[in-house]
Amino acid sequence: MNDEAAPDIPLNLQRLCQRFEHWRNSHQGRLPIPQPLWNAAARMAREHGVFRTAKALHLEYGKLKRLSEAVPTRTRNRIAPAAFLEFMPSPSGLSECLIELEGPRGKMRIQWKGTAAPDLAGLSRMLWESA
Repeated sequence: MNDEAAPDIPLNLQRLCQRFEHWRNSHQGRLPIPQPLWNAAARMAREHGVFRTAKALHLEYGKLKRLSEAVPTRTRNRIAPAAFLEFMPSPSGLSECLIELEGPRGKMRIQWKGTAAPDLAGLSRMLWESA
């Protein structure tokens, strides 16, 4: 990275440029860029723009754009799991509910009608606990 471009490039992007330069200078021949560097570039692209990041890091714009749209950031697109969820009965006493759960062991769909609710804790525990 030359000193003329440095003032136009944010500090965190300059640091990533140095990481890319170090990787490029550390081997001979054409090797694929390691995934951790691509992931860091995708995060930078979301923060500073795909064009600016691709230009600074000498990367293919199209691939960087696809990666930047696919890799979530730590703050964007992150929904905290519910710690507690309360179901309120309907005023008529009769209720209908549909719950869909997804965990490492698969998906579960729970649907019930009437006043008695199934043991949701037991059902969901079966889904998330390992075999």
